[in-house]
Amino acid sequence: MTARVLDGGYRFENFVVGASNRLAHSAAQRVADAPGTAYNPLFIYGGSGLGKTHLAAAIAYHARQSHPSLRVELASAEDVVERLHRAIASGQRDQYAAHFQHVDLLLLDDVQFLTGQRETQTELLRLFNLMQGAGRQLVMTSDRPPAEIPDVDQRLISRLSGGLVVDVGAPDFEMRLAILRNSAEERELEFDNGVLDEVARLALGNVRELKGALNRLAAYQQLEPAALTPADVRSVLGDRRNTAPGATPVVSSAARRIDELPEYAGFLADVTQELETRVERWRVSIGEACAYWRTEGYVTLVLERAMQLPSAPDVNGLLATFASAVEHLRGIEMQAVTLDPGVRGHAAFRNPELVAEAQLLLDRALASALPLPAPNLQYGRSGLEAGLANQLALKAADAVIEHPGQRYNPLYVHGPSGTGKTHLAHAIAGALRTMRPRMAIACVSATTFVEELIAAMQEGGVERWRARYRAAEVLVLDDVHQLADKERTQEELFHLFNVLHDRGAQIVLTSDRAPRELRGVADRLRSRFEGGLVVALQAPDRGLRERLVQRWLVEAGHLADATLVSYLADREAPSARELAGVITRLAAAADLLAVPLDLPLARRELEGVTRVVAATPRAGVPMRDGSQDAFFLDAEKVLWDWPVLGDRLIEEGR
Repeated sequence: MTARVLDGGYRFENFVVGASNRLAHSAAQRVADAPGTAYNPLFIYGGSGLGKTHLAAAIAYHARQSHPSLRVELASAEDVVERLHRAIASGQRDQYAAHFQHVDLLLLDDVQFLTGQRETQTELLRLFNLMQGAGRQLVMTSDRPPAEIPDVDQRLISRLSGGLVVDVGAPDFEMRLAILRNSAEERELEFDNGVLDEVARLALGNVRELKGALNRLAAYQQLEPAALTPADVRSVLGDRRNTAPGATPVVSSAARRIDELPEYAGFLADVTQELETRVERWRVSIGEACAYWRTEGYVTLVLERAMQLPSAPDVNGLLATFASAVEHLRGIEMQAVTLDPGVRGHAAFRNPELVAEAQLLLDRALASALPLPAPNLQYGRSGLEAGLANQLALKAADAVIEHPGQRYNPLYVHGPSGTGKTHLAHAIAGALRTMRPRMAIACVSATTFVEELIAAMQEGGVERWRARYRAAEVLVLDDVHQLADKERTQEELFHLFNVLHDRGAQIVLTSDRAPRELRGVADRLRSRFEGGLVVALQAPDRGLRERLVQRWLVEAGHLADATLVSYLADREAPSARELAGVITRLAAAADLLAVPLDLPLARRELEGVTRVVAATPRAGVPMRDGSQDAFFLDAEKVLWDWPVLGDRLIEEGR
């Protein structure tokens, strides 16, 4: 295991963070940054193949890189047991104990192997007491929490549980996909689109199984001449259904056990008497801290208020918290100034009570460095005609544009495909951008939102991705039904929603169904979607269809003849998009035939005469209505693809 520490094969940079391991990852990073100062001991538990050893090795590697003089020992509990047995057999027990007593950071992997090893447990208990007394860091991993390891001395259990106990759970879909993509990139493996997505949907409960599946796919692809497709995945790997447990993290609460000492009551009395006789000394300590931090340029109001308390607070804890907040502010300021020198010296960086405001400055600097996804300005508000089917949604949109964040927040618009939801969402974002050019506006589809998160997880840039969106003053998320069964993305959106809503930022959401009809979306998200205004868009009514037809005919360069407009408006269309497709089709036919777009042409196109003639002119050909036409029918069919709305027109011609 020492080799893993030295070569950096296991690092924080190549550890994919998800909902199931975020707390363990954060705690591990904190320990690696400052061994012995927090979470001592740190106990990480979880099933096989979920990344416990990776985290332990990453702590050791990062700690050695940051503190070259640090003495680090990473070993499995099994190795420790064997070494102790050899030391006892060779009469070198004292040397064995001395070796570990000089270690600054001790990491023990798989401590469940201590089961039944009473002699080793006694030795480790003595070692743990010495190390903790000297402020040295202990990190342990196991396949189960401390209390569930059988046949272990209760005193040792107490020590193992006395710091922070966290678990790592099974990866969710997004995390599984990020792990697969990372592994494929590291090994320079290439698969067709959708192959890795299909693997991520299988019930593969840990990282080892995911990498094993990747190995099998790579071998299959090398043996078979045809490229692997998503449809081949289940036949190659077996038809595993996605019944893996959800990625809901289960985190053990940190529990500190204080041994019951007989003399505790007497000790407490002595402390109380000492405080009573020296009650004012705590005020002096806080006053000295105030003076120091003021000379450093920081606001000390929180300390000054503490001095006015009638009794002494936890002075050491208060001062330590203040110092930590100052260090945190310094880090935020350094990052923010690097991205935006204009924020240098901002008051938020000098007041530990304004950490949230300082973080917002950093988020905005990050957003400026990596612009938020912008709305499509072709979808303008002026392009939306009002009718009975959409007037409520349009009025709500106008209110949001006029007073973002103050009314109808969130605004949730739902309706069938083609009714104008995406147009309306982009129109809101575009209007706000035009009216408030400096406003931070994010307008993104749910599918892109998911892909961005997965890419950030691959690159280790989730914090930057998260900060980018948290800087938004307006978030427009289109097609939120696409988040179904994307557990990690839903969790990120839940926290993002809370941050933005609490700050008064405007949120606009669209979907093809109402919030209560969303499947595969967490209840806590759906309840937030319903917390503002939910409005429906429906197929256009007769009056709206007439106005749309008039408008689109003119925009296509044709006369809006009243009889033609009435005829087209009377034809019910499931959506405005399909109605636009009809007009596009007719306009294209008229342009190709070089004839006016009139009622006869529309009837021929739409009422069963689906072939529009266009060929070499020939005079005097009688038509069905008795008139003469300069065109003749031909049996050869030419298929035209119209890129405007994707409609297809079959034309007879040469």
